[in-house]
Amino acid sequence: MPGISKAQRVSAILATLAQTYPEAHCELVFSNPLELLMATILSAQCTDVRVNQVTRTLFQRCKTAADYASIPLPELEAIIQPTGFFRSKAKHLKGCAQALLENHAGEVPQSLDALTLLRGVGRKTANVVLGDAFQTPAGVVVDTHVQRLSGRLALSRHRSPDKIEADLMRLVPRTVWAKLSHWLIWHGRRRCGALKPDCASCELNTLCPSATKDASKIGRKTPPKKPRNKNLP
Repeated sequence: MPGISKAQRVSAILATLAQTYPEAHCELVFSNPLELLMATILSAQCTDVRVNQVTRTLFQRCKTAADYASIPLPELEAIIQPTGFFRSKAKHLKGCAQALLENHAGEVPQSLDALTLLRGVGRKTANVVLGDAFQTPAGVVVDTHVQRLSGRLALSRHRSPDKIEADLMRLVPRTVWAKLSHWLIWHGRRRCGALKPDCASCELNTLCPSATKDASKIGRKTPPKKPRNKNLP
């Protein structure tokens, strides 16, 4: 923005988000690290609302890693079916639990390297667990909302989650890495939607380079052109 450095703009964005969403938090319901780990695995390609509906039953049935490892696969699949991709997710849950029993005495590890060795756990899931269950974030969670808003706010020019995360980690103090994810996710859900961003009412409109443009097109992938059939005129 004219007359303001990028560092100043980022600082203003953080201050505005903190003021706008002081209660922002992980919207997956959990009471311990194991519950958050399993809920986050289930959240792939699924809404937090749906996951929370499923975990009400799942967490009553499975309270320990041993419970997940021993529950019959068909029973587990039936419980988590509403989250989609339930067959592969059931295998992830059981495989993850088995690794916890074999390598971590049934407890959720507190390091990024150890977490990402678990079945069904990538960097994003590990960051969620570290930031929200242990309050020791090792990075910034980049979901679809964070990815979209990072482009619209010109915080990153990349589309790869790993590269976006690296940009955000350089721009933002480590003390707010976890909070930043929640702020952007809440803002993406409540104000800056994918198709109809409410730029006119947006708390960040004076700090956002996309506010005067068609923000619905900023940060979205352009579909590849279909190859022309050479046999046609």
